[in-house]
Amino acid sequence: MQADGRLISQGLQPRYSGPFDALTKIVRGEGVVGLWKGVVPNVQRAFLVNMGELACYDHAKRFVIQNQLAGDNIFGHTCASVISGLCATALSCPADVVKTRMMNQAASKEGITKYNSSYDCLVKTVKVEGLRALWKGFFPTWARLGPWQFVFWVSYEKFRKLAGLSSF
Repeated sequence: MQADGRLISQGLQPRYSGPFDALTKIVRGEGVVGLWKGVVPNVQRAFLVNMGELACYDHAKRFVIQNQLAGDNIFGHTCASVISGLCATALSCPADVVKTRMMNQAASKEGITKYNSSYDCLVKTVKVEGLRALWKGFFPTWARLGPWQFVFWVSYEKFRKLAGLSSF
């Protein structure tokens, strides 16, 4: 249904009128397995986002504090969360592109799809559009991940202090 926004902006009819219509059409056209189309690329993307945000936050926070750019305070936590959001976005964008393309590909009547796997999609995307194509949507993704990183990490730090836990 998210991809139907592009169809609507082109003056075309959307594929689905709502969630129940989408569910019915997907099951009818692709079987129950069709409901899980794109689950592997989505898990790959989630792994990269979490790796980027969790690993990067601690390193960024340590860097900010040790280089006296800020203390172990809201300013330091904000700086580290912004860096964490950038890392998470940079790591996840290629997986986002692959996931979106895998989930939006339509199978032909013979069951043939454009991409056979995430790797196949990655290779074909780079061959046809170049390496930069893997970071399409970087700024909108960062605009979504950035505020989340700020809210999550600043809240985490406040709860950590309330619980009496040390920073490192």
